[in-house]
Amino acid sequence: MKILFSFLPNPDQQVNLIEEFPNAEFIFQKPFDEETLKTADIFVTYGEDLQACHIASAHHLKWIMVASAGLEKMPLKEIADRNILVTNVRGIHKTPMAESILAHILSIKKSLPTIAENQRNAEWSKKVNSSELFGATALIVGPGAIGGEVARILQAFGVHTIGCNRSGESANYMNEMISFSQLDELLPTADIVLSILPSTTETRHLFTYEHFHCMKRTAIFMNFGRGDVVKEEELLRALKDECMAYAVLDVFENEPLPEGHPFWKMDNVIVSPHVSSHSSQYVVRALDIFTKNLSKWIEGNNRMENMIDLEKGY
Repeated sequence: MKILFSFLPNPDQQVNLIEEFPNAEFIFQKPFDEETLKTADIFVTYGEDLQACHIASAHHLKWIMVASAGLEKMPLKEIADRNILVTNVRGIHKTPMAESILAHILSIKKSLPTIAENQRNAEWSKKVNSSELFGATALIVGPGAIGGEVARILQAFGVHTIGCNRSGESANYMNEMISFSQLDELLPTADIVLSILPSTTETRHLFTYEHFHCMKRTAIFMNFGRGDVVKEEELLRALKDECMAYAVLDVFENEPLPEGHPFWKMDNVIVSPHVSSHSSQYVVRALDIFTKNLSKWIEGNNRMENMIDLEKGY
């Protein structure tokens, strides 16, 4: 059994894998060699380096482990045609991303950007527009593992949490649930609107100017899922029209955000360069899921964690 990694775990992690699975041949290559992929049974990747042409020539490939939650850059149709199993690391982002999201919310609520600017200007000013989280309403669009963790922490601050997904079915730590079709009705009630949606045909450009226009003028809009969930020119228009107080953006339609993009200079936008999930524990948690699944794979157990429905893309 040949297992090809297209990223490099640290040397100790590589040794641990080799020792735990002595009958497997591990190959660590960044970038990976296409000839090696042709003979690999399992491919472990972040997902952005795999093309349709690779699938066509990888005749032995049976399982792709994606060390990321997003799959939108992968050739899913070609993978499905070959009936190759795909798993990912859904769930490992919840701690670092929840911490990042809460840090941004508290920073805005407690006027930390203004306080920092005053310090740079050596200005002693108590004229800051701080407010409380207590009693606020947060609308969390995409209330999966990350959204549930954010909601759990927000509830500790006395925030009312509303989850929104395609079905309206219940999700953890949500005081109430709605479906996508009810989004227009609840947006005017929310003080924080957080999108953690994946990129799918159903979610692409889900948020339009009309959605932003019906939000509270004091609301914070946050996108920490995928950039194409938002139609960027319509968000820009809404920000110029002051349809909301702030937009906190960790993801964008085109990354990296171009140098001359208006978002860089706007006072009511916080640009986070897709770093909310960064953590020293990222690879540790990813490998933990992989090793559990590899043990099941070797045993012939097909009930593996985070199996992907390739038709849905998640």
